[in-house]
Amino acid sequence: MTRDGQAFWFKPPHGGEIRALTLGAPGPGEVLVRTLFSGVSRGTEALVFRGGVPPNQYEIMRAPFQEGEFPGPVKYGYLNVGVVEEGPDELAGRTVFCLYPHQTRYVVPADAVTVVPGSVPPERAILAGTIETAVNALWDAAPLVGDRIAVVGAGMVGSSVAGVLAGFPGARVQLVDQDPERAKIAEAFGIEFASPQEAAGECDLVVHASASEAGLARSLELLGTEGEVIELSWYGDRKVSVPLGEFFHSRRLAVRSSQVGAVSPARRARRTYRDRLALALDLLSDPAFDVLITGESRFAELPEVLPRLAGGELPALCHRIVYGS
Repeated sequence: MTRDGQAFWFKPPHGGEIRALTLGAPGPGEVLVRTLFSGVSRGTEALVFRGGVPPNQYEIMRAPFQEGEFPGPVKYGYLNVGVVEEGPDELAGRTVFCLYPHQTRYVVPADAVTVVPGSVPPERAILAGTIETAVNALWDAAPLVGDRIAVVGAGMVGSSVAGVLAGFPGARVQLVDQDPERAKIAEAFGIEFASPQEAAGECDLVVHASASEAGLARSLELLGTEGEVIELSWYGDRKVSVPLGEFFHSRRLAVRSSQVGAVSPARRARRTYRDRLALALDLLSDPAFDVLITGESRFAELPEVLPRLAGGELPALCHRIVYGS
């Protein structure tokens, strides 16, 4: 028996389209999932939309269930929540998260889906992939009790890091962004907000996620002696300059990358990808994370909505896509 479906395909540099598809029945150890919601991670998907993935990063940037090759056409995405329509008894009828593109139905191995806890609404569970990035970044950063921490860049990733850090024992956590509208994100998490000019210095740790040269430069300025910047920005094919003069050497500052493609070395011996994703979903029990979902559209509207998201005409952190009636 076959099942009909639809999928959104990116066609860089200026378009996208919905294509019809036919699915086979799930085999042993597979599940058929009907999508409820997917999320557009604006920063990464805008880069894919404009064809900005560098050729030497094509393999690294592949989504787990991507079809097509960069620069495109390509079926891309990784924030998908649905219901298992067919599969093993323990999964049938369960709400699950999967790192799958924007598609109405899909068949994947059963171990590619993670059950969404009952405490997490499916509408919020689309954030799991980004919260997973934040978890990995903080495993890399290893903040300590009482640390002075700045998160520079209140986009989807930076705000997710700030949300996970909220309530960290004794810490001074400040979310830093040039857009005063982002103060509402900090307020939702119960942490401080500051403009780049007013941010508090002498930080032990700065997590940088603004994807800008100015943000990286300011992150270094905010560090105290022997402080460290954890770099989460993905610049794609853009060249960036790092200011390594002034206090960089005398204060013994450091810049270190973090990337979700591999479990942090700090936990790799004791945590799997599934453990990390399950932790991210558990963290989403906090309703404060709803502040990261800043818009909503129907699946059929994606060809019109994505260009507006990519061009900044439609401001967004995570834009939720709704499936079904």
